[in-house]
Amino acid sequence: MRKKLFSAGEFEKVSLETFMRDTQPFFGDEYAQEERYHNLKLPTRATSGSAGYDFKAPFAFALAPGKSIKLPTGIRAKIADGWWLACVPRSSLGFWYRVQLDNTIGVIDSDYYNADNEGHIFAKLTNDSKDGKKMIVHAGDAFMQGIFLPYGVTHSDAASGVRSGGIGSTSKPYVEVVSK
Repeated sequence: MRKKLFSAGEFEKVSLETFMRDTQPFFGDEYAQEERYHNLKLPTRATSGSAGYDFKAPFAFALAPGKSIKLPTGIRAKIADGWWLACVPRSSLGFWYRVQLDNTIGVIDSDYYNADNEGHIFAKLTNDSKDGKKMIVHAGDAFMQGIFLPYGVTHSDAASGVRSGGIGSTSKPYVEVVSK
């Protein structure tokens, strides 16, 4: 008997305008951007037992050891209240190339969907290979997984803020710069 699964969210493409604005640093050619947008694939699970939804690369890229890329996925997620989306590197890329997300785990909150940038999910990946392996990802290859997870709040929770942006939009972290 198959276990009942909870519907926690749904993936969508961001608008063509948002995709073109966010991928412009990678491509100057508007036709190339529009073609890539129409070829975007929504994240999917590979098997019925998979927890993670595979995010597909919107374009090909290579990542040399010690290098990073900020990758616009073209995807946003409508997430049910009480749930969040955890984004992590695809297991095999972490195993073979020590690829990691620069924020370790991407936390996509349910209210990010309505952010000023349409909730466009970005991934900043770093190839931390100690073996000198260059990672090559083709357009349409899976590079990251998204896992929907429930969360709880305290009995005394009184959060009433409204999100407007993405990273750091709900509070500014204290960062001290120390020079040598």
